[in-house]
Amino acid sequence: MSVESRIVYFDKPGWRCTDEVLAICRRRADELGIQTAVVPSVTGYTAIKALEVLQGMKLVVVTAHTGYAKANLQSFPEARRRELVARGVPVLTAPHVFGGLSYAMRDMYGTAMLGVDMGHALRTLGQGMKVVIECPMAAMDAGLLTRGEEIISMGGTNRGVDTAVTLRPVHVRDFFALRVNEILCKPRFDPDDLPPAGRKSS
Repeated sequence: MSVESRIVYFDKPGWRCTDEVLAICRRRADELGIQTAVVPSVTGYTAIKALEVLQGMKLVVVTAHTGYAKANLQSFPEARRRELVARGVPVLTAPHVFGGLSYAMRDMYGTAMLGVDMGHALRTLGQGMKVVIECPMAAMDAGLLTRGEEIISMGGTNRGVDTAVTLRPVHVRDFFALRVNEILCKPRFDPDDLPPAGRKSS
């Protein structure tokens, strides 16, 4: 048996896709009866937009860890965090699942590390595809999601969201049991988006 569904491809990655991604997620959640969405948000911009569009759904917001952009700096405004929590939306600040100590080893010793390499492998589908896999595992390990429940997970490139999937989340230790059910949308890439051959990407 087969099921035909739609994948939306954006011409370019980035924050300009955010409104359409959220509309796509709303529609597919209603079609499948999905109740939960994981939303990455560095500054709170995407989180607030998601709260408006995905009303009635359980949202879990995952922010970048303190020090992500600059030592000791938390980019997610405290006032925005308090606003979301007051409206029943948990806000999780966590290290990158594929980074952590792997980044420290890479930066100190220039060594290939499994977590970093797995992140780069997922980026072949776009930066957002790494994020849609990473954030639900962080949320699972924080006790904010239920294993076995199908959810919508979003990711993006720098700001906003440009990628969304449905998946069944797992704990980090069970990574290879994670299953992506559907790709809802993602950006296309043209030659101008790609690093020159042989150049290490960030």
